[in-house]
Amino acid sequence: MILRKLLFLFMLLPITGFSQILEKSHWKYHLEPENPKKGDEVELVFDVKIDEDWYLYSSDFDPDLGPMLTEFEYEKNNTFELIGEVVPVNPKEKYDDLWEGNYTYFTKKAQFRQKIRILSENYKITGEYSFQVCSDVDGKCIPGDGEIKVVSASVKDGKESVNLDQNEPKRNQEEGNNLPIWLLIITGLIGGLAAVATPCIYPLIPITISIFLKQSTTKREGVTKALVYGVSIIIFFLSLGFIVSYFWGAAALNELSTHWLFNVILFILFFVFALSFFGLFEIQLPNSMVTVIDKQADKGGYIGIFFMAITLVVVSFSCTAPIVSTVLIKAVSGTGNEISNGLFTMLGFSLAFAIPFTGFALFPGVLKALPKSGGWLNTVKVTLGFLELALAMKFLSVADLAYHWGILDRDVFLAIWIVIFTLLGFYLLGKIKLSKDSEMSHLPILRMIVAILTFSFVAYLIPGLWGAPLKPLSGYLPPLHTLDFRPSNSGGGIAKADPICETPRFSNILHAPDGIPAYFDFDQALNCAKASGKPLFIDFTGHGCVNCRDMEARVWSDPQVMERLQNDFVVVELYVDDRTVLPESEWVKSTYDNKLKKTIGKKNADFQITQYNNNAQPFYVILGHDDKNPLVKPRAYDTNIANFVAFLEEAKEAFYK
Repeated sequence: MILRKLLFLFMLLPITGFSQILEKSHWKYHLEPENPKKGDEVELVFDVKIDEDWYLYSSDFDPDLGPMLTEFEYEKNNTFELIGEVVPVNPKEKYDDLWEGNYTYFTKKAQFRQKIRILSENYKITGEYSFQVCSDVDGKCIPGDGEIKVVSASVKDGKESVNLDQNEPKRNQEEGNNLPIWLLIITGLIGGLAAVATPCIYPLIPITISIFLKQSTTKREGVTKALVYGVSIIIFFLSLGFIVSYFWGAAALNELSTHWLFNVILFILFFVFALSFFGLFEIQLPNSMVTVIDKQADKGGYIGIFFMAITLVVVSFSCTAPIVSTVLIKAVSGTGNEISNGLFTMLGFSLAFAIPFTGFALFPGVLKALPKSGGWLNTVKVTLGFLELALAMKFLSVADLAYHWGILDRDVFLAIWIVIFTLLGFYLLGKIKLSKDSEMSHLPILRMIVAILTFSFVAYLIPGLWGAPLKPLSGYLPPLHTLDFRPSNSGGGIAKADPICETPRFSNILHAPDGIPAYFDFDQALNCAKASGKPLFIDFTGHGCVNCRDMEARVWSDPQVMERLQNDFVVVELYVDDRTVLPESEWVKSTYDNKLKKTIGKKNADFQITQYNNNAQPFYVILGHDDKNPLVKPRAYDTNIANFVAFLEEAKEAFYK
């Protein structure tokens, strides 16, 4: 019973790349009373809405204590004057052992009031505020700031205007690259179709449709009930997508997604799913849960139909759980908004799941053309088991790369995949049989076609053992530098032809894409850039970053890009998820969460956040020699080679001006 509940909980755990910082507090301000006249005393009121599980530091505790206070600064002019200090309204107070003192803070909502005397009919109150919000759930703090601009009606009517409904704080980061909606929906559709074609779901389609039609006095009533049934399924899966994405996707940070324990748990979980699909056992929800939902379904009416749909989902848990978890993990692992990713993916999944029940109710005659239930359903389930087993290796690979265990190098990973898909091919040909397989008198054409595709995939993988890049799979395979039989031209260090620069630190454990000389320490790379008279190209990357590997395979490998990165820039690879502990003298205390950063990854991640207000990977910044201001606007994930070449050329032009 406990094991089944744990499996149910883990099914809801999606893994993300290092997701971007999102605003967790939302600011608005106004004058009370509105439209004051010269000589009036008013209050500038700041109202703040704070997200759940986050809190905002107030403005009225000791600034030397440690946490970042909320502060307000105004640009002085002769149209107004401040009266006293800003007053926080009813903040909470707490003693902190770490800071050894009391601090004040707000949860859910906050308010600050500043008294002001208006000195002119044409007043203009401008300035800015800064703040910090933190969460005890994931141990993260995010700094933010915003502009203050309140002007009289006469100033609004002039050249300077302001919309007080839009005075939200400045964005804390660059906007991310959302996964295309069509790709999310297609991902869900594929998963939904796979779920429908399993022994848990497929046999129930004609049975369910016949129940609707027999219990209805008219065909129209039967169709209506089937529509309600389908919509109920969609509502359930959309709700599931929202819950998982909101409570897990948005909060799962790179700290968690590359942690060895989390990834090993997911590896075990997917391995268990595979064994279940192979027929070793079935994963089921607690019987008490099924019984309660089933009783609701017996009540009849449209409420009963809704619970009939939920009963279907619950009863089919052993088939749907692995597929739902797989597509949700894929969706929430992308860049952009995890909540919308989860919703669109579950929309596709639920449509594929619901359409057969509704469609066949509309056209019951088509039911006769459906293939009969039989052994082919178990074939689908076993095939999914092989795919789950292959996906499990990805999670183990992420932990292996982040901690430099060296147990799952590229050649080992490829060898395991080659064996898995070879066995799948033989299974499809009927050369391997499992316990629940039925006898096969002849080989169906569809199985033969899928077997051909499977063996073709195996043939494609084999050259990868000797260095073939396998670009379409670059985001899922360990990088080329982990290959034992590496090509002779593989890179990963500073080119011997450049005697000016030192041997790169950490080159024994960290590597750049093959063929590109690179550093792995920012200060060392900046010194080399200054000595060689080249701009500095920063690549914020990660061992577990799928899009980073995809960029390297699709864009960096292009001769136009490779030539420029090799010759025109000093490249530094800053891994944000590496767990190697630095010497104590190199530890840094973060300015955004006041924590010591002791590893290579945490120090680099802190540098990206504090310096560039961004923590998505990949993230590319090109600097001159002042180590701060980018020469051009930084770029993120974009596989358009022409765009990337233009980015490099624009930076070179700005550097040599």
